[in-house]
Amino acid sequence: MICAAGSRSSTPSATSRPEGRFAAVTDTATLTEVSNGVMTVTLNRPAKLNAYNQQMGRELVAAFRRADTDDDVRVVIVTGAGRAFCAGADMSRDSGFFAKDGESPDPGPEDRFVTRIFECLKPVIAAINGPAVGVGITLALPMDIRIATDAARFGFVFTRRGLVPEAGSAWFLPRVVGLPQALRWIYAGAMVSAEEALKAGLVSEIVPPDRLLARAQEIAREIADNTSPVATALSRQLLWRASAADHPDAALAVDATLNRALATSPEAKEGIAAFLEKRPPRFPGRPSRDLPPPYPWW
Repeated sequence: MICAAGSRSSTPSATSRPEGRFAAVTDTATLTEVSNGVMTVTLNRPAKLNAYNQQMGRELVAAFRRADTDDDVRVVIVTGAGRAFCAGADMSRDSGFFAKDGESPDPGPEDRFVTRIFECLKPVIAAINGPAVGVGITLALPMDIRIATDAARFGFVFTRRGLVPEAGSAWFLPRVVGLPQALRWIYAGAMVSAEEALKAGLVSEIVPPDRLLARAQEIAREIADNTSPVATALSRQLLWRASAADHPDAALAVDATLNRALATSPEAKEGIAAFLEKRPPRFPGRPSRDLPPPYPWW
């Protein structure tokens, strides 16, 4: 089934992606497909190198909100259509991205896509198929695993445009690559090759272009087929938030409380039983309803 995010439905053509639950048509900025536990979100403005506009921001918020509420979704993959991941902000006057002269920028919900990704209950994989510049790379920073092709290039170009790092990247980038590397990239504002990004830890692997989505699916399947959705959701938030804490006690207090709750839950019982019986697990928990206290602990 194909349906626009917040719009109409239609039937997939012979050239559509493999069978799955689709959400998009040509008048949307993203394509969303759910298949076998994996949601794939494709930035879909290839004629403009998937340049970001407010419509894309709204659709990303909607897709990640759907991922949180749909327990059939175990992992999210984000990629780009065509030869770019996202070439940055659409700077055309009708893009809705920049304020008109004398107006204030729109602070609406379309600007909170990074928060929506950060707070997602599902692991997020960025499959970076080409250039990712400005907002095109900062939107990938709150994603958990980033893989790329050798055609990918990355640009934290804000200082060359008379701007500062946006979309929370001053918080995310030092946590991903370390403060010295983040400062060097931000100060220079130059493009970064896939090889340099790999050495710095911005991406975890480089794969051939024709293997990018297949590799992202392999990573997603390893998570979806073997792990508790409840424990994974809690672990995602625990690692992101504890890594920014001032002292390990912040993590110790939370993880001890969570594990006391989980130890007697159906999730732990199934995980232990599957291990002892040497079979794949069949975890019954649903993140939409089964996250134990103290979640949310922040």
